Amino acid sequence: MKRLAALAAPFLLSAAAAAAASDRASEVPESVPQGALVVARTEPGNTVTLGERPLRVSDDGRFVFGVGRDQTGPLRLTVHWFDGATETVNIAVAPREWPLERVDGVPPETVEPPPEIAARIAREQTLVAAARTLDDPRTDFAHGFTWPVEGRISGRFGHQRVYNGVPKSPHSGLDIAAPEGTPVKAPAAGIVTFAAPDLYLTGGTVLLDHGHGVSSNFLHLSRIDVHVGQRVEQGQVIGAVGATGRASGPHLHWGMNWFEVRVDPLRLVTPPQDDVAGD
Repeated sequence: MKRLAALAAPFLLSAAAAAAASDRASEVPESVPQGALVVARTEPGNTVTLGERPLRVSDDGRFVFGVGRDQTGPLRLTVHWFDGATETVNIAVAPREWPLERVDGVPPETVEPPPEIAARIAREQTLVAAARTLDDPRTDFAHGFTWPVEGRISGRFGHQRVYNGVPKSPHSGLDIAAPEGTPVKAPAAGIVTFAAPDLYLTGGTVLLDHGHGVSSNFLHLSRIDVHVGQRVEQGQVIGAVGATGRASGPHLHWGMNWFEVRVDPLRLVTPPQDDVAGD
């Protein structure tokens, strides 16, 4: 298991804070890759903004934000100290390469759905998006993530998808091939905010909120073992691998978000030793 950790780097301080620079030790990365979930720390009692967006700061000073697949930098982060001083830093965003992935053999009606099915998909995705708006003070995300299931990586975050020869949106998560019925375990503790057995595109679907807007989603499940509002601990079984929804075979789609920003789960766990495909 790889623990979440921010790279320690001093901020550039405003003139008001320069005299006390040695006492102002917020820890943030100087550079972040596209698709990263960034956990950093400042002094408790400070407030933090990313651009114009306020970030929740925990009682021990932790805060988190996501970097989208197509995000470009720099990201401007500002810490407002409890005594009135201000720190600012421009965080560079390192680009990544996004190869093409072809997925054949999925049901044609899930690739180019008729209007009535497209309307259903839109309704379902609105419900899922609403579940990602929770800004809970819990810091389950800060205690590290483990693999929800073991198996071959069959699809990667950010890669451009072509279904049955039709170009579609980039892949939003990590696909792990495993036999149908394989138990799926929570990669970190959290609260279940969404659970539905039969969404059109994603089939059996569960969302697990880890606090501060960080959430995991688990798609194509053949079985769901949890309910909305339930707290689960890291390693607890939440369902089983399936091939429901738009899927060419049994696998788990593990996606992660910071609110509406999709991030790469593979950056939060130790890659398998036999994984030679790279980013």
